[in-house]
Amino acid sequence: MDFDLPEEIAQVKESVRRFCEAEILPAIGGYEARREFPRPLIEKMGAAGFFGAAFPAESGGSAMGFLAVAAIAEELSRLAPEFGYAMNMQAMTCPFTIYNWGTGEQVRRFVPDLIAGRKIGMFALTEPGGGSDAAGAMQTIARREGARYRLKGSKMWITFADVCDAGLLFAKTDPAAGHRGITAFIVEPGSAPGFTARPIEMAGLSKALRSSAVYLDDFPVPAENRLGAEGEGFRIAMSALEFGRLTVSARLVGLAQACLEEAVSYANSRVIRGQPIGRYQMVQHLIADMAVNVEAARLMAYRTAWAMQTGRPSTRAAAQGKYLASRAARHAGNGAAEILAAYALAADSKVAKLKAYIDMLCVGEGTPNVQRILIAEDALGLKDANRHAVRNRFAGIAG
Repeated sequence: MDFDLPEEIAQVKESVRRFCEAEILPAIGGYEARREFPRPLIEKMGAAGFFGAAFPAESGGSAMGFLAVAAIAEELSRLAPEFGYAMNMQAMTCPFTIYNWGTGEQVRRFVPDLIAGRKIGMFALTEPGGGSDAAGAMQTIARREGARYRLKGSKMWITFADVCDAGLLFAKTDPAAGHRGITAFIVEPGSAPGFTARPIEMAGLSKALRSSAVYLDDFPVPAENRLGAEGEGFRIAMSALEFGRLTVSARLVGLAQACLEEAVSYANSRVIRGQPIGRYQMVQHLIADMAVNVEAARLMAYRTAWAMQTGRPSTRAAAQGKYLASRAARHAGNGAAEILAAYALAADSKVAKLKAYIDMLCVGEGTPNVQRILIAEDALGLKDANRHAVRNRFAGIAG
């Protein structure tokens, strides 16, 4: 058992660092000031291979595997948290679900452009009244009309919906059938009238890479854009969220690592009564706990990636990894704020920004309490977390 990152993945992580420092950090301020989506930067990230690790070469990927996905997401969120969104929309939840469940033609039409950054993706499941029961509370309806469906309803908190070229959207084709009545669609918002996305302003988060409320008014979708069979949408959504938890866990690890680094830097430079505050025991206790939690969450995220890559059941690991990363990141954010004190409250404080993204991700892909229920039921023998087989067409391809 080797706990070191393979050399090629360590090199990819280093390339992410260099890219962030050379391309993203000098430019993002301008995009934020203009409230402009940084499409050129997303395209550059795609060209650099950031989004293709979990895809074979014939789909435009690098086939480096899920561990590379985790490492890229972690480093990207450590340095440029707002771009962590792209790891779901361009690398995992959106394109990987199409690759995993789509026909050969659907994969050819959409996946290469999404992972290259030439098209912007989205994943539209959540609705205004859905919360953690996004599928069960779904109200959006898809009505079949010959060779197309017409979608009517609304979605909420949909990342990149205001700039999306092609993404996934879930609707009920049989409203009376509960979960079994949900169907998945590949939608192209600019293809016809009836799709409206209104960006939502969120405190502390990016004004350039945003989430939106989506309104569907008889929006037409060709029947060939249905993903899977009618009624298969719930299985597809749950599979997508499982793989999405890998990137969310890794992003939380990156944010926690950034908080730890900010705390360490300040503790070594801030002098009180003639010595750095890092020499005081209570500050050391905070730093020690942060360091251990971050490392534990990182190992769990990498374990989830290993399970996915080898084709092993991964639901339990993904839930545990997301839950642990949420706790580690929240602890690191609060610890950094306690150490920096008033400086963590400044409008331009990096810690304040990191904490905002931690809060956002803690409710992404399932809140901590939802993960706790799944983990507890599994541990108590009430429900085996790995009882449902999850489709994974990429398992075993890397390496």
